[in-house]
Amino acid sequence: MSDVLSDILDTIHLAGTLYFRTDFSAPWAVQVPDFMEAARFHLVVQGRCNVSFASGQQVNLQAGDLILIPKGRAHVLADSAGRPAAPLEQVIKDSGYTGAGIFALGEENLDASTQMVCGHFSFRDGADHPLLQALPEFIVISAATRARVPLLGEVLHLIERKTLANDLGTAAALARLSEILFIELLSVGISGSPEFVRITSALKDKQIGRALSLIHAEPGRAWTVEALARELGMSRSSFSDRFRDLVGCGAISYVADWRLQKALAMLDESNWSTREIATRSGYRSPAAFTRAFAAKFATSPTRYRSAGLPPKQPRQSRQA
Repeated sequence: MSDVLSDILDTIHLAGTLYFRTDFSAPWAVQVPDFMEAARFHLVVQGRCNVSFASGQQVNLQAGDLILIPKGRAHVLADSAGRPAAPLEQVIKDSGYTGAGIFALGEENLDASTQMVCGHFSFRDGADHPLLQALPEFIVISAATRARVPLLGEVLHLIERKTLANDLGTAAALARLSEILFIELLSVGISGSPEFVRITSALKDKQIGRALSLIHAEPGRAWTVEALARELGMSRSSFSDRFRDLVGCGAISYVADWRLQKALAMLDESNWSTREIATRSGYRSPAAFTRAFAAKFATSPTRYRSAGLPPKQPRQSRQA
């Protein structure tokens, strides 16, 4: 499971970023906008915070609680529900923040009634995987959960300490700690989501986990359902049904979508030609690669790379 999960997170380019801390005294409210290529988190160090969504859903956080918003939904942070909220972009602009160091909202008053550490995990534009699709709209990690999971609690404690210290290297340290936090939350905090439990069960499953390992080790190989089933000592139909039940799509659809994710990463991170990337991704010709890429991302590989255009939001995996 660990190698597959590492490959997924590396390929979708998980990157942690702290974007602000707060030292607020009531009344206060901030409107955080949509950001679909990011998972946001808010950790309450002191005091309390109300988090509300346009849907009407609300969560009240106490000291030690953390909320993770995996799909970047817009929300309002406030001391109390219903406060008029200033847009985050305007708050940042009005503060004169230059982008250097940690952005502190409020007066940097350590006696303020509410202190929070807020950040996000970004993904590559166009990042897509059943793991991401299965993430819930939000998840709350309580102080009690932290106490039951020592490693998670230690990571959060380090984030708190580094943020408040704001010393040399703080931003870089917090970025790395945030990435560790996201990985720990994947394994600990999202177990209440049925869809997420299903996909993580696939990664851990003796047979389907092995199939995923084979696909991720050689995404460019000419995989077929028969070949994968043979590697696992399963019948074609048993393997196909089990893979779909646990992963949520057919095995060959998974292979096709993952090849495109690897190709997207190679276009961003390598100097290989489109022809070379097509070959490494398992396509028989550059033309076949271009057709598949354009069908998924609504732009060609060459145009994406030369113009730096972000691909459109990926379509859901095909059920084939």
